[in-house]
Amino acid sequence: MQPHRWLQQVMDVPATMANLRLNAFSLMFLMLLAPLAGCFGEDGSDAITVKSLEVVEADSLLGGSWQKITLVANDDLAVYLPYFVQDPGSLRAQNGTVLDMRADDTVSVDILFPPRNADVVFFLGDYGRMNWPIRAADESWMAWLNDSSEGSSIQVIDNEDEGGLWPWLVAGNDTGGEVTPLIMETARPERSDLTDADGVGASDGWVNGRDVYEWVEFITDDTPCATCGPDGAVGYLDRWIGNSNPSYEHSIVYFEGVMQGYGLDVEVHRFQSGTAWAVNICGYKTGTVYPDEWLVFGAHFDIAPPVLFTPGPDIPGYGTRHGAYDNAAGSSMVLSTASVLAEFDARRTMVFCLWSSEEEGLWGSRAFANDLPAGVTVSNYLNLDMAGINYPGDYALSVYLGPDGSEEAIDQAGMFHLAEWIGADAFDLAYQMERGRTEWLAGGESPLWQNQYEDVVAIYESPTARSDHQSFQDIGVATLGWNGVVDGYPCYHRNCDQLPTMIEYMDTDTSTGINNLVHSWDIVTWWAVYAFLHMDQTPVPNEL
Repeated sequence: MQPHRWLQQVMDVPATMANLRLNAFSLMFLMLLAPLAGCFGEDGSDAITVKSLEVVEADSLLGGSWQKITLVANDDLAVYLPYFVQDPGSLRAQNGTVLDMRADDTVSVDILFPPRNADVVFFLGDYGRMNWPIRAADESWMAWLNDSSEGSSIQVIDNEDEGGLWPWLVAGNDTGGEVTPLIMETARPERSDLTDADGVGASDGWVNGRDVYEWVEFITDDTPCATCGPDGAVGYLDRWIGNSNPSYEHSIVYFEGVMQGYGLDVEVHRFQSGTAWAVNICGYKTGTVYPDEWLVFGAHFDIAPPVLFTPGPDIPGYGTRHGAYDNAAGSSMVLSTASVLAEFDARRTMVFCLWSSEEEGLWGSRAFANDLPAGVTVSNYLNLDMAGINYPGDYALSVYLGPDGSEEAIDQAGMFHLAEWIGADAFDLAYQMERGRTEWLAGGESPLWQNQYEDVVAIYESPTARSDHQSFQDIGVATLGWNGVVDGYPCYHRNCDQLPTMIEYMDTDTSTGINNLVHSWDIVTWWAVYAFLHMDQTPVPNEL
C-alpha cells in the first residue's frame, strides 16, 4: 500500500452524518423490503414438508468445496437452492437456482456450500412457484429464519446463458407466501498434517487460508541459498522496482511461470514511468459470453524500496527486503484465487494481475487501466493489499468500496449490499459487521487502520484510495478491496515487515498467531472469490 501523498486527515463522522449514512442505505432498499412474518410454518404448505425432499449426502455435506449432491423428490415440489451452483448446460457458476421436481424425480447438483458457516438451508415450496422470500443482506440464513421480520424477495427468470438450463434469480416484489425450510449442517474438510495451532480449521477447501500462508512463507523465505537466484535466498525478495534490479526480474519470470501453470494466457507488460522501467504480470482467461468485459483481480507485488533507490524525493521508502504484509500477502491471495477460478468458464474475461510500482504512485495499475485495448471495458475490480493483520486478531478487517462521492451518503449501495450479503452468511460475520459499522460511523477510516479492535469487520466507502483500486475508480469502475491495520503497523515499509512479525502481531490470548493469520487470509480470499462469482453473473455498476 502506498503512503499518503497529501496532508489529509479523515474527519470524524458526527452523529448527524451517521444518521444520513444509515438513512441513505435504508431508503435505497426500502422498496425491496417486504414483511415476512408468518413465512415459516411447520410445513410451509399443506402438501410440502421437510420429508418431501431427500438430500442423499445429508450426513456428509462439505463446506467450502464444490460437491455433487443428489436431490430426490418424494412429492411434487419446487426447491430453492440459495448457494452457488454449476449449471449443467452452460457449466458456469450461478448464484442459486430454483428446481421444479415431480415425485420420484432425481437431480444431481454441483453446489458450493459456505466455507465458514456450517448451517445451510434449502427452501421447499409448491411445484412451479416463481416467487420466494430471502434474508436481509446483513444477517445469515439461520438468523433470518429465527426472525424473518426483515428481508426481501426474489423471482425466477429464464437462464440468460447460452446453453443454460437452470433458472436465474433476480430481485422480486412478492415473497410468494410460506416456505418450508430444510435445515442441514456441513463440515469443512481439513488437512491431516496440521493442528489447531497451524490453522487446520481453514486448511482445506476450494481455496483456503493455509495455502495463502504457505505462499507468503515461500515468497519471503530468506533461508540462504547461493544457487537460488540474485536474492541469495530461497524466496523472492527485494522486489522493488528499478532499472537493473536482478531480483525484480527474477521474480517476474517466476510468477509468469506460475500463472502459465494455471492454464492462463500470460502477458508481461513493460512500460516506462519517468526514468524507471516497470513491469506488470497479468494472466487472462477469455470470457465465453462477454470477452471484451474484463473482471480484474489485482495486487501489487513490488515492495517499498530502500531510500537509495527511491525514484522521487516525495516517496517515503524505508527499505524492506521481504515485504510480507505489503504485499506478499495480497500477491499470494491473487495467486490462490487464480489457481481455482481458472478452472471455470466465466462469462467475462478473467484477469489476474500482479502490479508493479504501487509504492511509487500506482504506476503499474494506472498504466494498465489507462491503456485498455480498443473496445474493452473493466466490469469490476477487486484489490488485495495488506490483508492479514486484522480480524480474527485484535485488529479490524476493512472491506472498502468505491468510488466515494460523499461521506454523507452511501454512494455505492449495490456494492455495499453485495459485501454485506457475502459476509453475513458465507462467513457468519453479521455481529462483527455491525460492530464495524458502528466504529466506522463513529470515527471514519483512519482509526480502523491504527487502533486495536476486537471482533470488528468494517464495510465502508474509502475516500482515501491509497492502493491500486484508485486507478480503476478513476476510469469509472466500481471496486472492492480488503486490508487490515496500515498506519498502526510499526513495520510498515520497514525491513521488519516479515512473516514472523505478522505472526507475533496476530497472537491473541485465545489463539496462536499462525492460526489467526490463516483464518484472516481464509476470510479475505473467500470473500474475493465469492465476489468474483457474483460479479461474473451480475456486474456491480458504479452508482455515482
